[in-house]
Amino acid sequence: MKYLVTGAAGFIGFHCAQQLLKQGHQVVGIDNLNNYYPVTLKESRLAQLKSFDSFVFIKLDIADRDAMADLFAEQRFDIVIHLAAQAGVRYSIDNPYAYADANLLGHLAILEGCRHTQVKHLVYASSSSVYGLNDSLPFSTADRVDKPVSFYAATKRSNELMAHTYAHLFAIPISGLRFFTVYGPWGRPDMALFKFTKAILNGQPIDIYNEGNLARDFTYIDDIVEGVLRVASHIPNKETGHELYRLYNIGNGSPVKLLDFVNAIEQALDKQAIKNLMPMQAGDVYRTWADTSQLAQELNYKPSMDLQTGVAKFVDWYRDYYQA
Repeated sequence: MKYLVTGAAGFIGFHCAQQLLKQGHQVVGIDNLNNYYPVTLKESRLAQLKSFDSFVFIKLDIADRDAMADLFAEQRFDIVIHLAAQAGVRYSIDNPYAYADANLLGHLAILEGCRHTQVKHLVYASSSSVYGLNDSLPFSTADRVDKPVSFYAATKRSNELMAHTYAHLFAIPISGLRFFTVYGPWGRPDMALFKFTKAILNGQPIDIYNEGNLARDFTYIDDIVEGVLRVASHIPNKETGHELYRLYNIGNGSPVKLLDFVNAIEQALDKQAIKNLMPMQAGDVYRTWADTSQLAQELNYKPSMDLQTGVAKFVDWYRDYYQA
């Protein structure tokens, strides 16, 4: 099969592309290599992918509608895994136009490419952030999600509505995935695990928001990739009684208190953190918890990585990569 993976130099995109290549698929990866975080890390991920003969990388901004149309017309992909986006809840407060370009215009360019080239299946990344002020736990895809608390979350909810429209109007099989706090080796430097590990090793304090009274449904990267690829290979088909548009939570299904998360990092590093307890941040949510029963029932998906082991695997990678 020929796959397009957008955001191939990113955290989840890199891991998905790598697993597809190991399975023998042909992968075209695109990324604009922006400087939201150090490009050197993105280039290191790409170097891993370029060791496969069946991988082609094209530096491309998904918001460039003409270039995206040309890409789809020339390559004729079977399946598209769309993970490129401007990430980060807090960054969206000060840089909203970056999110409008990447997450709205870029997403539309992907939908148009799939529409005009008869792509067999589009799988795209949404986010648990869409649940916003929802206080019904665990979070279910049946819940109302009309109270986002960040512009990032608003763009991700918009992605879901846009995708549903295209599936309905143009009979494109589309599956959306609401990711819950992904962590693991090759992770993003703006994520808590990366920042905390770096600070603790350097003897610097870590900022713990809402004085640690937060909980997240941390999900290890290998479990996320397993879910993404299972969804990608199960193409919605009305002839089998399935709707052409599907939406899933993809998470661990077991929230962890932030202070317990910090404790797991301390154990892996064998070093205590200097904790700087802070008030709640604008745009943040108190708790995330994924109801993954739909994915389990339909695709027999069940995450298997425990937090302590997953955190230790990240710490091992971090020490090796940064020689720390």
